[in-house]
Amino acid sequence: MLEQGLVIVVSAPSGAGKSTICALLEKKLPRLRCSVSFTTRPRRPGEKNGRDYFFIAPEKFKAMIRKKEFVEWARVHDHYYGTPRSFLDKTVRAGNDVALNIDVQGALSIRKLYPRAVMIFVMTPTFAELKRRLVRRRQDSGETIRRRLANARKELRYLPSYDYLVINDRLQTATREIESIINAEHHKLKNIRKPVFI
Repeated sequence: MLEQGLVIVVSAPSGAGKSTICALLEKKLPRLRCSVSFTTRPRRPGEKNGRDYFFIAPEKFKAMIRKKEFVEWARVHDHYYGTPRSFLDKTVRAGNDVALNIDVQGALSIRKLYPRAVMIFVMTPTFAELKRRLVRRRQDSGETIRRRLANARKELRYLPSYDYLVINDRLQTATREIESIINAEHHKLKNIRKPVFI
C-alpha cells in the first residue's frame, strides 16, 4: 500500500558487518534493492566492480559531483564515496525499497533530502569485538585499524540522529532484527497511502 518504496539507511563502523547484512537482506526481501556506491578507493581482494562498488578514478568522481549525479557523497579514509541519485529515485518511485550502506556523513545528507528515511545504526557488542573483527579480516594495516577504531568512536556521537540501533553479536539475529524493522515501517500509517478498504 506504499505509494513509493522506503529509503533505508544502514550505517556502521568499518568491521561491524553492515555490508554483509545488506547483502543478506537483499536475498531475503524481494522488494529490497541495495544501492551500489561509487568509490575512488582501491578494490580489495574478492570485490567485484558493480557488485560491491563502482570503482572509478578520482577525476571521474569529481566530474560526477559537478554534474550533481550523487544524492550524497563524502570523503572517508582519504577516498571518495557517493550514492547515485538516479538509481535511488527510480527504485523508490517504482515502489521498491532501497538500502543505502553509507557512513554517518552521508546518512545525515540523506535524512535532509528524504525526511522519512529509515535510519539504522549497526554496532558490535563492544569495541574489543570491533577491533577483533578488523584484525581478523586482514585487510588493513595496524595504523589503519587504529584510525578506523578512532572513527568509530566519533561515529557513535551521531546515534541520536538514527531511528534504530542494532547490535550485531550474531549475524543472522541482527539481519532478522533489521528485517523486522523494515516490515514494521511498511505498516506505519504515515508511510501508507489511503488504504484500499476506505
